[in-house]
Amino acid sequence: MKSVVVFCGSSEGLEREYTAQAYALGRFLAKQHIRLVYGGAKIGVMGKIAQGALDVGGTVIGVIPEFLKKKEVFHDSLSRLIVTQNMHERKLKMHELSDAIIMLPGGYGTLEEFFEMLTWSQLGLHQYPIGILNTNGFYDELLAMLRKMVGKGFVAQESYTMVMEDTDIEKLIDKMENYRPLPLPKWINKEQL
Repeated sequence: MKSVVVFCGSSEGLEREYTAQAYALGRFLAKQHIRLVYGGAKIGVMGKIAQGALDVGGTVIGVIPEFLKKKEVFHDSLSRLIVTQNMHERKLKMHELSDAIIMLPGGYGTLEEFFEMLTWSQLGLHQYPIGILNTNGFYDELLAMLRKMVGKGFVAQESYTMVMEDTDIEKLIDKMENYRPLPLPKWINKEQL
């Protein structure tokens, strides 16, 4: 992995561990010479992961749509800030700049970004490793819901196993570094991509 896009909240949440682990992940990625791509804000969980990487000399690229630039208070000390026209362009640019995906605690926007990238993987549009840093069990219920989708026949077991999860940063990164993508689903061929 050379460049990881991290989806996370522009709020800090109610538990200090959310921002503390985000800051630690930023530091860890930078020390591993892995570039951080994220939503561009200097507030919330987003701000902490960026600051963690920047504090140890990491490369951090923020991608933010014009209409959120002021609302989310963009980080003005980044290696690079890319301003897009809209949310769709933002996600596409984040995808283009990364080769792996991690989700930290966040809200609706975090889930929406993560699930679009997960869907793209399921459809064979990319083969990036996809991870959830499950801080303090934040995503336990979400993971249970995904297992329910498998059990009820809406998600294939193979698609479920595309998502790697851990509460420990180093263990999650190790899983992602060792990820081997599954073959394309039988109902998609390379000519369709």
